[in-house]
Amino acid sequence: MYQTWWKVIAVVLVLSTLITGLLFSVPSLPVLHETIRNLYFHVPMWMGMLSVFVISVFFSIMYLRTGKEEYDLASIECVNTGLVFFTLGLITGMIWAKFTWGEFWSGDPKQNSAAIAYLLYCAYVVLRNSIDEEQKRAKISAIYNIFAFPIMLVLIFILPRMTDSLHPGSGGNPAFGKYDLDNGMKIAFYPAMLGWSFIAIWIATLRYRIRLIENKRNNPN
Repeated sequence: MYQTWWKVIAVVLVLSTLITGLLFSVPSLPVLHETIRNLYFHVPMWMGMLSVFVISVFFSIMYLRTGKEEYDLASIECVNTGLVFFTLGLITGMIWAKFTWGEFWSGDPKQNSAAIAYLLYCAYVVLRNSIDEEQKRAKISAIYNIFAFPIMLVLIFILPRMTDSLHPGSGGNPAFGKYDLDNGMKIAFYPAMLGWSFIAIWIATLRYRIRLIENKRNNPN
């Protein structure tokens, strides 16, 4: 029972976000209008991605320290789950950009940096699948993952702030919370951040357990 409480919370938070996010009133803002509701989904997808990426780095470090295969499997499944949420974050961002900036991909620095970071993790998966020897694959993957994470943070959260950008919180633009999140939006937004992070961790956990079963089936000894 102690392992299920956070899963129940995750489901409740996400369901409550769907209700409050779609039904509660939002500030009447120029350009954004009702599209600001995408904030309940776009940003939490990034938070879910970051949550499992952080965990993947932890398990990569643990693998390098101990050499246990379980840590390597946990790390790769966290990355795989993170890529799913990364993809959802990009898609929801592109949809939002279409209705606010006029096109799905406008070459905004934040978009370009996010695309580079996405390719960085795709390269991780390709690199891992190209190495046959298990221990060598796990060690190289762990080292790559540890270095990829801070590079991703720089690309997404630091570089866009150093240049002109249409994206809120970048290029001198204030983030949403500083000027247009009223109390009604906060009721939906913050639970969404936590709920989708829990969902991402839950999915990664399920993928890890499936990978363990497959490993035991393929290597019965």
